[in-house]
Amino acid sequence: MSLTGITQIPVKTDIEETHQIISKIIHRTPVMTSQSINKILGTEIYFKCENFQKIGAFKMRGAINAALRLSPEAQKKGLATHSSGNHAQAVAYSAKYLGVPAYIVMPSNAPNIKVAATKGYGAEVIHCAPTIEARASTLEEVVAEKGATFIHPFDHYDVIAGQATAAKELIEDSPKLDVIMAPIGGGGLMSGTALSARYFSPGTLVYGAEPEIVNDAYRSFKEGHIVQNERIDTIADGLRTNLSDKTFEIIQQNLEDIITVTEEMIVKAMRLIWERMKIIIEPSCAVPLAAVMTQPAVFEGKKVGMILTGGNVDLEKLPF
Repeated sequence: MSLTGITQIPVKTDIEETHQIISKIIHRTPVMTSQSINKILGTEIYFKCENFQKIGAFKMRGAINAALRLSPEAQKKGLATHSSGNHAQAVAYSAKYLGVPAYIVMPSNAPNIKVAATKGYGAEVIHCAPTIEARASTLEEVVAEKGATFIHPFDHYDVIAGQATAAKELIEDSPKLDVIMAPIGGGGLMSGTALSARYFSPGTLVYGAEPEIVNDAYRSFKEGHIVQNERIDTIADGLRTNLSDKTFEIIQQNLEDIITVTEEMIVKAMRLIWERMKIIIEPSCAVPLAAVMTQPAVFEGKKVGMILTGGNVDLEKLPF
């Protein structure tokens, strides 16, 4: 198969082709349920466990798809990105799989477990100040010096198509879903999830979930144009970024609504999954369940598909 990059909003065949080419590398993660959580919330939730994915998060899907679609010449020069953690590990793993260098810009406040894992895959980690501007400027310097290809964490149609495969599998492995949900950071998973729902389960409503204190997607969705976060101090460290033009366009066209949640509710949802399902999830992962706990009437009696995004939590800094 001769691969090229996806240059417009992924269509159904793009996601199907992506799923085919990455399926030999990624795990097809399980879909799990919890009778006790269903009883507590009065709904039927199907959890797509991307915390069991390679590198411990869904990000593996988008990164490896983007890497495989590069030309051999571009691959040899290496891969580069900026990320607070899971995308960093995914790009590092993808570079290791291809046998090429990886250069990862990480903010100084990135969780230690994610920094260590990124280095463990053989990547060179370059630290920067914990701001969106510092990430971008540091990465520009790295790309100029090394000649590596920047794989954006979410503003990249190859990445979006890769992330869409998680929802595609969830739809295939669950009963007919009334609702499908994902958390929103930069919007790569959310936009991919929305596209898969549109193509593979058109009757399913799509909801996003976001922390109240980094609610740029909620405000952008309501106001009809991109707005920026003024603070990034949510416990959900994977959701501290703003939407991009590519992800906002897809989200604006395909979501039913975005629900925002408090930090307290994120911790409650995270703890509920740890206690009732005995699986490790990180705070960002708990945000969709927190949305159901915040607005239970919206989801009462419905079959809800929910992507558990990752399990790379720093056990030295648990919020409970």
